[in-house]
Amino acid sequence: MNPGFTLLELAVVMFVMGLIMMIALPYINGLKGSELRSEVRRLASRANYLYEEAGAQKVMLRLSFDLDNNRYFVTRLDPFANKPQFVAERGPAGEIVTLPAGVRLRDVWVDGTGVVTRGVAVTQFYPGGYVDATVVHLIDENGEVFTLGIEPDSGRVDISNGDIRTTAALGTAR
Repeated sequence: MNPGFTLLELAVVMFVMGLIMMIALPYINGLKGSELRSEVRRLASRANYLYEEAGAQKVMLRLSFDLDNNRYFVTRLDPFANKPQFVAERGPAGEIVTLPAGVRLRDVWVDGTGVVTRGVAVTQFYPGGYVDATVVHLIDENGEVFTLGIEPDSGRVDISNGDIRTTAALGTAR
């Protein structure tokens, strides 16, 4: 008897491998862009937290987007301090978030400032339950864009897949 595989055995193995690939491929494709979605959700959570925290603590919080260094961070101003000034946030939202290499801040629009593509853009969360209307575009290395819009009166954060215009992202005419 010769050691080796028959044509039938090879065909069965190829069939099983094809079946496994057919089942697994949609899940593998679903992972593409997941890093971008994760970062958008992380930023949205941070914005929600800041809106609630500014009102609860009666302080002004500033979310700064450093587009040149692809990161964002939070500073705090206590209006009741002897010498009010913005200082680094020390609470749960205080860490500087640097986006992963495959994801970047493309631009940030803030009401009253306009579109910022370089340098630092600032969104402020006020103690009275108000935030600067803001739209942030994040893009990944494949060109996929997500739009994050922060509503000024409610602090609600909307996430949209795609490059959404400022007025549409906020859901209001501006």
